[in-house]
Amino acid sequence: MNGASDIGFDGEARGGPLVGVKVVELAGMGPGPHTAMLLADLGAEVLRVHRPGHAGSGASLRGRQLIAADLKNADDIERVRELIDRADVLIEGFRPGVTERLGLGPDECCRRNPGLVYTRVTGWGQTGPRAQQAGHDINYIGLTGLLHAMGTPDRPPVPPLNLVGDYGGGSMFAVLGVLAALVERQGSGRGQVIDAAIVNGAPMLGHVLWSMLGDGRWSDQRGTNIFDGSAPFYCTYECADGGYVAVGALEPEFFAEMLRLLEIDPGTLGAQRDKAGWPEMRRVLAEAFRQRPRDDWSRVFDGSDACVTPVLTVAEAAEDAQLKARDVFVEMDGVRQPAPAPLFSRTPASRPVPARAGSLTPTSRPPSR
Repeated sequence: MNGASDIGFDGEARGGPLVGVKVVELAGMGPGPHTAMLLADLGAEVLRVHRPGHAGSGASLRGRQLIAADLKNADDIERVRELIDRADVLIEGFRPGVTERLGLGPDECCRRNPGLVYTRVTGWGQTGPRAQQAGHDINYIGLTGLLHAMGTPDRPPVPPLNLVGDYGGGSMFAVLGVLAALVERQGSGRGQVIDAAIVNGAPMLGHVLWSMLGDGRWSDQRGTNIFDGSAPFYCTYECADGGYVAVGALEPEFFAEMLRLLEIDPGTLGAQRDKAGWPEMRRVLAEAFRQRPRDDWSRVFDGSDACVTPVLTVAEAAEDAQLKARDVFVEMDGVRQPAPAPLFSRTPASRPVPARAGSLTPTSRPPSR
């Protein structure tokens, strides 16, 4: 971390479309910190309030000022309130009722700062019979039906890391809510409370599943649908060296191009969408891909519309020509990590910087908005 600075929003020079937006993050885990990082990446000034000795570490804290505060101490609580008085956005991810008991709940904070966008990022949400239960990504996507659809029919469901729940259904929808509330505030002058629950957001990522289920194009039986790996033209195949390729040849013309480059006679296979012929089609394709190493196939399919690409490891991805051309990854303090996204033509985001330390000292309370 860089050297300490006085507490407060210092207006430090940065770039991005959210320059001038002030955010207080009450430190937590998972989607809350990710929400704060995304806002900081886009130019917002973010103060992360954490327990003494529990600042956290790693690249996910980038772009923030770190403020230690004992939320059981009345003086520290009042100083945190003063920070929130000056903020546009508050982010918290505690169980329902925790911030209320601390004296930092939405009623209190929004009374003092009527323009505040008070953002609550949780798994189960603020209401409902599970609201007070503990849970993690796997529980939220399990309950919403998404986990059941992932994997092969002869094996248990496969968790997609913690990307679909925590980040796809949690922090990304929290950011969406923050941005929408800030836009609405321009007209009303008032903030509001955002209840960003993973159990609400994650199903939105799978809207196409419910749509297809409704018109009979999706089955609730795992491993029988076009996007779940059961289609031989939308799955992965092992290569001669143990590496894998990803095949996404959905459209007939892309499927035909793949067969051409694999030197497979289409006449030896059945119709592409005939499920009865899929086992044999998968066998033929699997045998073909096992003939050469992954990187050989990468060269064969490079530049084609066959929708066949190598499955890269996390370490390998940063060296891919396409990702390098778009500066998808940056290095900060010797750690390679994703660069801010998306890209903006007129207000580009600054390069990420490490978190910096601050100190909790009294500030003068500004007048209400």
